[in-house]
Amino acid sequence: MAERRKYKKRYCKYCEAKVDFIDYKDVAGLRFSLSERYKIMPRRLTGNCKRHQDMVATVIKRARAAALVPYTVTRKTVVTAPFENLK
Repeated sequence: MAERRKYKKRYCKYCEAKVDFIDYKDVAGLRFSLSERYKIMPRRLTGNCKRHQDMVATVIKRARAAALVPYTVTRKTVVTAPFENLK
């Protein structure tokens, strides 16, 4: 029988900091939930709980509508440092 790999338990950083509200204008804080192509990272990679992952998804969608975060980056355009512009 194969051994199961032991992975580090991920935790919700928002629950640990007791955050009740995430602001869509805080782009620097959102970049941990975005991939290098500005896609929303899934819960299994970020470690967020269901409640905060839903909040993060809503906030990122609001930031995209307000043009603070781009929707996607095309494959043809190679971005070396994607989060340099978001400060």
